[in-house]
Amino acid sequence: MTTAPSDHLATLADLQEQFRSTIEQVDPTTRVPWCGRWRVTNLVVHLGRVHHWAASQAARTREVPLGRGPFDLEPFYAAQAAELHATLVRLGPDALGSTLDGPGPASFWHRRQVHETLVHLWDLRTAGGLALQEAPALWADTVDEVVTVMHPRQVRLGRTPPLTRRIALVAADAARTWELAASDEAPHDIAATVTGPAQSLALLVWGRTSPDDAHLRVDGDRAWLEECLAHQLTP
Repeated sequence: MTTAPSDHLATLADLQEQFRSTIEQVDPTTRVPWCGRWRVTNLVVHLGRVHHWAASQAARTREVPLGRGPFDLEPFYAAQAAELHATLVRLGPDALGSTLDGPGPASFWHRRQVHETLVHLWDLRTAGGLALQEAPALWADTVDEVVTVMHPRQVRLGRTPPLTRRIALVAADAARTWELAASDEAPHDIAATVTGPAQSLALLVWGRTSPDDAHLRVDGDRAWLEECLAHQLTP
């Protein structure tokens, strides 16, 4: 079970191996209903392609097309996971790469790919009826990335409207609290507070669960919260 994300590369390798080893445990035609029309095949190919793309972003190289498939899922994913991890190790912490916000440290992709992999590992194992146990600290960092990186970028790119009021997220098992807002210009009053385990909060902001989740408690303007969550906080 992965613990705190202090060493993102080690955490990434662990999550990638869990994902790879789960592929053959789940029927590739299994639906992943919280991801639209996706089946497990789509999910596995998506994460493999994301790893391949992130490797080229980190190294600032042109992405080599992987083709349209179909692919033999486990070897396909294993190859892209290995490429990403090897690229990030080779570049080290000080290399200049391309990030989601333009030029920046290649190490940006250490954390970004940890959370991409964690969420899709949950997708894969949950679709297959398999449990996933990861430390609250890791899920809390997933929430933090949405609040500080992913949601602000969605607003900046015009993919989701800015929040006009604030949402408080309280991870009871990780002793962490966040305020979700588009900018400092939003009023400082909290319109709604969502309290629960870090994993449930992470799944909420990633669109994998709803405020009706039995693990979550909502205080405040629930209708407004649901309206906000109807817009994508993440890509």
